[in-house]
Amino acid sequence: MRYRRPIRAGALLGLAVLLAACAPAQTDSAESGADSMEGTLRVWLFSEVDQEPKEKVVDEAVAEFEAAHEDVTVEVQYIPVDSRAERFQGAFNDPSSAPDVAEYGNTDLAGYVEAGGFADISDELAEWKPYDRISDDVAATARVDGGTYGVPWFLGVRALFYRTDVFADLGIDTPQTLDEVVEAGRTVREEKPDMLGLSSGGAYTYGFLPFVWAHGGDIAEKKQGSYTAAVDSPESKAGLELYSQVLSEDVCPPQTCAQMTGNESVQNFIAGKAAMTIGGNFNLNAVDASEVAEDTAVIPLPGTEPGSVAPAFAGGNNLGVLAGTDHRTLSVEFTQLLAGKKYQQRMYEAMGNLPTLGDVQSDAAAADEEIGPFVETLESGTRFVPVTGAWAAIDAEGVLPTMVQRVSSGDASVDAAAAEAADSLDESFGGE
Repeated sequence: MRYRRPIRAGALLGLAVLLAACAPAQTDSAESGADSMEGTLRVWLFSEVDQEPKEKVVDEAVAEFEAAHEDVTVEVQYIPVDSRAERFQGAFNDPSSAPDVAEYGNTDLAGYVEAGGFADISDELAEWKPYDRISDDVAATARVDGGTYGVPWFLGVRALFYRTDVFADLGIDTPQTLDEVVEAGRTVREEKPDMLGLSSGGAYTYGFLPFVWAHGGDIAEKKQGSYTAAVDSPESKAGLELYSQVLSEDVCPPQTCAQMTGNESVQNFIAGKAAMTIGGNFNLNAVDASEVAEDTAVIPLPGTEPGSVAPAFAGGNNLGVLAGTDHRTLSVEFTQLLAGKKYQQRMYEAMGNLPTLGDVQSDAAAADEEIGPFVETLESGTRFVPVTGAWAAIDAEGVLPTMVQRVSSGDASVDAAAAEAADSLDESFGGE
């Protein structure tokens, strides 16, 4: 699974933000009866480091849409990702400043829905045939409490990157299970003490969670409409125990790895300091541009049994319709156009964004073998964080990283750290 062609840009992995107190809901166009079929359709999309390819694709979609709607002008504004919380908060407070259609990170959605910011477009999507080609796992990233508040536009999932030259030199076979991943890292560390066996940090939530999910555990369970912590279940603790072996002197020493984030974990691999890392499709171009590119292969992160794949976090961005739009029909139509097959394909070619439509994923995997492990990971089933406004606070407070770090540092046993994290989660869920 070696990759040679650069892939430009990376998927936004739904960075959690803490919204201020819930803003007043916009006036829903369905209630006001406003649904104009002419005028200006305002669209917010996220700005990118390398934005020109994205703009070209969007401009093409805008031209097609305007040609099909004689009295409509589409006005696209690119907003910074880092200031999106303030921008959306302002839009929810003042509908006159709000867009009609917006791109948003999927882990932000629950808070936006609680603020009354996005429209439920379930009925329209039920009649849109391409929507059936989005897996239920992925479609769930746009759902809150039975409503559907957008279309998943692109995804970011993670897989196992490893050094083929190091494995060949040490006679290590490609890992078939998570236990074998850890054992391979242990062998590397023993034979090459200047390298990290598996670069994956204590602050790398989405590197850690597949270990929990693969063992049948979870962050929380939803019962009777509310979440209850599940990180202290036997299955979750089995995943935590195995991950704690990664953050050990034998694989990735705590003094180096306990505080590492996902970006730092992958940077070690790119710099040639690690034999393995858990990286995303959005990291491919950085690895491809590095000195380790020719000696790198990618496989799905294996699960607990040979042939299985550890569930990955389905991070990504969605397109949604703002609740206060007075162009609801046009907004849904533009969302469907930009999220449809033609422009998902165009966006993949321009930006390397992993498509959400199954047939576009298959086409991408057939055309570019380097994307194959990520598509296989998607097809094996992905997972998501609790769909609740409380997640922003949980993420900001570092509940899960703290649990992992306490175990790796020896400050707490797996049982004690998991129990503490469960208490923190339940407190946050109870305060929704």
